[in-house]
Amino acid sequence: MLLEIRLHGRGGQGIVTAAEMIAEAAIIEGFYAQSIPLFGAERRGAPVSASTRISESPIRRHSQVKEPHIVAVCDPLLLYMKEVFNGVTEGTLLVVNHKQEPQLEGFRVAIIDATGIAVENGLVSAGWAILSTVIFGAVSKVTGLIKKGTVLGVINSRWKGEVAERNLRAAESGYDGVKTW
Repeated sequence: MLLEIRLHGRGGQGIVTAAEMIAEAAIIEGFYAQSIPLFGAERRGAPVSASTRISESPIRRHSQVKEPHIVAVCDPLLLYMKEVFNGVTEGTLLVVNHKQEPQLEGFRVAIIDATGIAVENGLVSAGWAILSTVIFGAVSKVTGLIKKGTVLGVINSRWKGEVAERNLRAAESGYDGVKTW
């Protein structure tokens, strides 16, 4: 089993952190995992992607994910970029940050209102919603490999106090709130 995940978002949304946390949670669940960031312009708001691989056996490949099984799209405007769909097949699950199901015929789609959840939990910096823990929760759920308790444990190991509480609520909402068609 090799599960390849690619996340697309904008600088400042926490995409790289989400990919790292997915890999960390998978390792806790007993899998091999890796996360690989890809930076472009390295400025807030610029398109960013990161990849995560999860496997039952050691992973020898260390390149970007080219044929993902799951693609998380954290800004719906990125759905207009062809890079988001590179290597995507009919079997790929698109996890989209959106309030309602976007019209993406020919794809399996899951939605989560990650921005709404992040804002509701006060996860905003310089006017930008920080989506890392919401997307971490949602993507972990759709993998079918990572338990909610593991997601919350990873968050507790990274943050403390009020920040941890806000991120725990956001991740739990992402895990429980993702809807798949």
